[in-house]
This record gives sequence, structure tokens and C-alpha cells, in this order.
Amino acid sequence: MKCPSCGHEEDRVIDSRPVREGSAIRRRRECSSCSTRFTTYEYIEGTQLTVVKTDGSREVFSRAKLARGLERALIKRPHPEEEIRELLGRIERAILAGGAATGEISSSELGEIVLEELRSFDEVGYIRFASVYRRFQDVKEFVHELKVFD
Repeated sequence: MKCPSCGHEEDRVIDSRPVREGSAIRRRRECSSCSTRFTTYEYIEGTQLTVVKTDGSREVFSRAKLARGLERALIKRPHPEEEIRELLGRIERAILAGGAATGEISSSELGEIVLEELRSFDEVGYIRFASVYRRFQDVKEFVHELKVFD
């Protein structure tokens, strides 16, 4: 592992612990050259999942793209980074399970999984994500979606 500060390739692991309900390992490392400490994550790489868009095009599932969408929906909300990472992990596992049999998942299924998780995690984040995902055109659509929480 290259040190992010000096680029040296030798380090030592200071601490390891499971994260994301045991599906990843978080490691604290220290560079043997400059003593900078940094964190790395190890994930199990499974088969690639393909997202089938509404226009029929296909795209490889991107955890980073999903993370950006959640980040936008939850910006300035009172959730620590660790909680958001756990949410991302739950969503990713549900998405991978949804497309496990065929290796594909529709973008609409993917969006509904995200909305389902956001509904119980953060109501404001849910509405923000829904407004983009469902392409709200006017206030009536916001009001209709808010009735989910009644």
C-alpha cells in the first residue's frame, strides 16, 4: 500500500476491525518512512452487477455513483460519516441481492431500494432523493410524496 503522504510502499498495520456488518475490513496503517497514519478498507469483490437503464442501455453498477447520490440527498443533515457508510453498505447489499440471480438490476428497482432505506434513515434525505429520482415537476408532487410519512 502506498503512503498517501510520501508514496513509500512499506507500512505496518496498527489496527484491523470488521465494518459493514462483517463484509469489509478497516485497517489503520502507519508508513514506515514518514510515520503518517492512514486508513484503508478491504472489500470482497464479487461479480459485476449491471444496471439496466430505462432507455435499455446498460452500465456497470458503481458504488461511488451511489455514494454521490446519497451524499447529495443527505448534505447538511445530522448524520456522522460512519452512519452514512453503514447505510451505503445496507443499500449496496440489497442491490446486489436484487440482481444476484441474473447479474442485472433495473434502475427503477435500484432507485426503489435506495428510497426504501432512506425512508427509515432520514425523511428529508428521502424527499430530496425522491424529488430527483421521480423528477418532481411541481409542489403537488412533493405534497403527495410527503403523505408517505403520515
